Amino acid sequence: MKKGYFRKAVSVLLCVLILGSLSGCHGSEGLPAFEMPREFDTSREYDIVFWAKNDTNITQTRIYKKAIEDFEALYPNIHVTIKLYTDYRLIYNDVITNISTNTTPNVCISYPDHIATYMSGVNVMVPLDELMADPRYGLDGSLLRYEGAGELVANFAADGVIGGHTYALPFMRSTEACYINKTYVEKMGYEIPDILTWDFVWEVSEAAMEKDENGLFKVNGQNVMIPFIYKSTDNMMIQMLRQRDAGYSTENGDILMFNDTARQMLYEIAYHAGTGAFSTFKISSYPGNFLNAGQCLFAVDSTAGATWMGSDAPLSDISADKFVRFETAVRPVPQYDPQNISMIAQGPSLCIFNKEDPQEVMASWLFLQFLLTNEVQTAYSRTEGYVPVTRKAMESEDYLDYLSRAGEDNDEHYTVKIEAAKILIDNVESTFITPVFNGSASLRDAAGQLIENAAKSARRKETVDDAYFDKMFADVRSLYHLDQLPASGGVKEDLGELPKESKMLLLTLAFVWVILIAVRVRGRIASRGKK
Repeated sequence: MKKGYFRKAVSVLLCVLILGSLSGCHGSEGLPAFEMPREFDTSREYDIVFWAKNDTNITQTRIYKKAIEDFEALYPNIHVTIKLYTDYRLIYNDVITNISTNTTPNVCISYPDHIATYMSGVNVMVPLDELMADPRYGLDGSLLRYEGAGELVANFAADGVIGGHTYALPFMRSTEACYINKTYVEKMGYEIPDILTWDFVWEVSEAAMEKDENGLFKVNGQNVMIPFIYKSTDNMMIQMLRQRDAGYSTENGDILMFNDTARQMLYEIAYHAGTGAFSTFKISSYPGNFLNAGQCLFAVDSTAGATWMGSDAPLSDISADKFVRFETAVRPVPQYDPQNISMIAQGPSLCIFNKEDPQEVMASWLFLQFLLTNEVQTAYSRTEGYVPVTRKAMESEDYLDYLSRAGEDNDEHYTVKIEAAKILIDNVESTFITPVFNGSASLRDAAGQLIENAAKSARRKETVDDAYFDKMFADVRSLYHLDQLPASGGVKEDLGELPKESKMLLLTLAFVWVILIAVRVRGRIASRGKK
């Protein structure tokens, strides 16, 4: 009798625990896939949240707020709340945190590499292809209450295509530029070419290390000179590989970066870092500060950072008395083949997070598109060396007038800023993007880490040889989890930590098995006792 009651109790406990675990798993599969409604319901009120990043530039904040006011005037039933961040990493971290609780924003500015990671959740992101193509609410939709954005620049829009579908649209685009102290370079007897080569930059940088009898650098008469400083070493590595037609990664996530060409380039970088002719932002600090103080000849940074570069830069982190007067030249990043230039296109993109209510998603889509209209695009592009992402805005009379007024002032029409923007405009067809997949953000970080490690080791006078690079490649693979590769060399999909409901279910099953085994053992003991 007792034995029967015990077995029944175990069975009841088993059912209770499993049912409890399964109920805890409710919703763990994510939201249902977004289905576009037949029409947008304008009779309802919508509250949407927009997460954005501004470059500590109050003008950009005003542009966001004006865009929201203008949009709400057109759609009084859609209310937009903005949350501003100072760094894209902070947006990324908050999104990752909020995905599990379904408290993501509606519209978000982010980088495609980050968006690919968001997509590891089920139906977290809204694919935009159907929305874009819709004749009523698409990019030139007939039911929009504003003039549609029109054609996106193809090289820019490709960045948001992940796994064959569009999950992000470009908001602004920039590239990298080399900001040059033309006065000092010419003082040394060099003429700056229209297209810089790596050989030219390395040669001039090494020549600038010469000192006088007092131990001061001849070129500037100071005791500090770092001729060549690169802000974003991940972009440096990626562009160098691209220019040499060497592997970086494939669309499927195969990692190709750890190759002999990369090793050769790192040898060269290490050599110039060892002489003091080359450094990075992480090692020395912001290149614009050294450039403006006459302590750097070649400062590579984003065209979006052009307002921080030059003797008349409207933005700066150094005091006015530290500025040195010089003429600033702006060129594309150094190339291996000046006849076949290649430069990266980058910048923030706009994405939409899925919600239970498809109408709320539609309201988000209407707002996202408004940020691509001419007025918003041209206004934002004036704040830094960004360029608009639509052909309509780029070729608009207003924007062309802005470009033609370079030098009228050192604020909106700051010459260096407009010249930096023109570098991208004139070379749109020479730009490229890197493949986006779950893990591409880590690969990008790893690319920069290779240069940082080689430069630091050379500066410390460590031995940099093949054995060094063998170890460094292995260490960097491990640090960024790129060593989790299938035979093809691709990154395994990182599915992340198991949900707590799944953990509970596994623990429950383990507990039940323990009880069943205990019952089995108890039964055998009881049987033996009867014999």
